[in-house]
Amino acid sequence: MHRALILAVGTALCAAPLALASPAAAQPKASPAKAASLKLAAFKAPRNALGQPDLAGYWSNATLTPEVRPSALGERSTYTPAEVAKMEGAVVEEVKEGNKPTDPNAPAEAPKADAAKIRPEFAAAGGDVGGYNRGWLDPGSSVMRVHGQPRTSFLTTANGQPPTRLPTAAPQPGFGGGRGGLGSFDNPENRSLGERCILGFGRNAGPPMLPNGFYNNNYQIFQSKDAVVIEVEMVHDLRVIRLNAAHRTDGLRPWMGDSVGHYEGDTLVVETTNIPQIQAYRGAWKALKVTERFTRVGKDRVLYQYTLDDPTVWAQPWGGEYEFGPLKGVIYEYACHEGNYALPGMLAGARTQEKEAAAKGGGGAQ
Repeated sequence: MHRALILAVGTALCAAPLALASPAAAQPKASPAKAASLKLAAFKAPRNALGQPDLAGYWSNATLTPEVRPSALGERSTYTPAEVAKMEGAVVEEVKEGNKPTDPNAPAEAPKADAAKIRPEFAAAGGDVGGYNRGWLDPGSSVMRVHGQPRTSFLTTANGQPPTRLPTAAPQPGFGGGRGGLGSFDNPENRSLGERCILGFGRNAGPPMLPNGFYNNNYQIFQSKDAVVIEVEMVHDLRVIRLNAAHRTDGLRPWMGDSVGHYEGDTLVVETTNIPQIQAYRGAWKALKVTERFTRVGKDRVLYQYTLDDPTVWAQPWGGEYEFGPLKGVIYEYACHEGNYALPGMLAGARTQEKEAAAKGGGGAQ
């Protein structure tokens, strides 16, 4: 795991002819937003040997910014400087607290870290995330900047929330996003894709590609004449995007859908259809089309935008955006495999519970 540093946009570059035409003292001072805009306009995406906009390299989307905006923030799309300093400063204390030595002789039911100091997503996973100390986690230490603005959410809807579903839309599945694996221990196929080491938990591979809030939110992008391949650290997935091709019509739905891409100027545009039900996004899958745009907007930044379009679930397309930052290091193999001892352990435990319940004349495992 490596900690990624998301870089904010710096001071604007002044145009040389304008600077020469007037004394420096006479130049109006640009606002931070205008300064960011000027610098973005001045950046020219590099090209690779094939003449494509160069997206290759190691990237990370680890961040403190959630996909969905906290409802208390309403329609406020950015944090204040004071809020950013507080959030990013709290991570330093979080790491100090989480990295304190663990007593190897402590009983199994020993209290975990102060619940008030645990992020909500960590608490939802059992406090220390299945027994991991904070030192094993890399959820992100910076608020996500987009065009230099510290965003309160990835979603770009007015309130940063998913839009209202159509009355005719199928019910949205509960926790797990339709991936299964919760409460069923009958056989390995009923467990989640993450537990079976088929796809990472969360939506790291996508589409849309989203950080999981825990660790391994890292990627490597490769480009060739006929395809773009994104290596996803979580479970070592390889997402293959075929260039200038047609979508498949054989009815098969690959784990990450059927992704076809093309270049529009400095942007890689990817359209994905044929998404399998187990990879449903907020209940949408059969008619879901995800359009992603990857644009190199700085030496160390790739703007990622995604649009979700399913007329059977939502009245109109919607989506979000964030920026990949540089990964300070490389990606090594994530050696998750079907031999993961936790999987047979859970199933064996369920069989033991069933035997014990049968001996007592009760029910089986939950």
